Amino acid sequence: MSAIPTVADWLARRTYAAGDFSLDRLLAAKGATSVSVVLPARRVARTIGPTVAALVPLRDAGLLDELVVVDAASADGTAAIAAAAGATVVQESEILAEHGPARGKGDALWRALHATSGDVVAFLDADSDGFDPRFALGLLGPLLTDDDVAFVKGAYRRPLTIADHVVPEGGGRVTELLARPLLNLHVPELAGIVQPLAGEMAGRRVLLEQLPFPVGYGVEIALLIDALRAAGLDALAQVDLGTRRNAHQPLHALSAMAYAVLIAAERRIHGDDVAAALAQLVRPAPDGTLAATGVAVEERPPLGALRAGQFQS
Repeated sequence: MSAIPTVADWLARRTYAAGDFSLDRLLAAKGATSVSVVLPARRVARTIGPTVAALVPLRDAGLLDELVVVDAASADGTAAIAAAAGATVVQESEILAEHGPARGKGDALWRALHATSGDVVAFLDADSDGFDPRFALGLLGPLLTDDDVAFVKGAYRRPLTIADHVVPEGGGRVTELLARPLLNLHVPELAGIVQPLAGEMAGRRVLLEQLPFPVGYGVEIALLIDALRAAGLDALAQVDLGTRRNAHQPLHALSAMAYAVLIAAERRIHGDDVAAALAQLVRPAPDGTLAATGVAVEERPPLGALRAGQFQS
């Protein structure tokens, strides 16, 4: 309970609204800071075009120095659509290829950090319906207007759509059933984070290159915990981005996602030895046997240490 006053104070001071940050305000604040926006993309042909089109005016205005789509060899034309809309497109497995094929979303973010050069790097999911440029403006706002902020998470409401029925607060099941209780128990300083697993996040390169990246779905919670430990709570901020609508995975698939999140958190809470679990989620199959689902739980080293020769491929 002792963490509650500290978290309450942080929540009041470090929670912003996307509407607080207009394009003109950020252009005036940007100065010599370079900015990269990254969209990791896997089979998002339906949404990638409008998403890139919404961001191109920010680049044309001078706010974004790089607008990069990191594609996962999508077979649905994602890369071509993104390029036609105005993004620079790179294939994730062609970046740092000496480390083998990319293993998942976290691996794509790690490689994208290497492939970009911005002093500030923002990651935005590419599968949202109704993407709004305020998502980028909001994430970048605290970093460009306050030198004490080093890492920003998006906060939003995520409705769950089932057939024609919409449950206003029904999304984010892994967050509410796993991530939030886990953080409250072991990292209570982060209890004020609305969306600890949000893919919308941004940080200063000098911080991000100090952090390891889980290759899969554990990347968001890992970066959050590691950013707290490296920079302190007051260097973290969150921005209300409104409502975000994206595809929902079936419940069966969410257990594998939750397992990746749990392993990433376990490494940070109890150490590597505790987290040295099989990279498989085992469960009973309908025929009475056991079925194992492979889950990517490896981690990529901090890019700064990799460049310094402290890690080998």
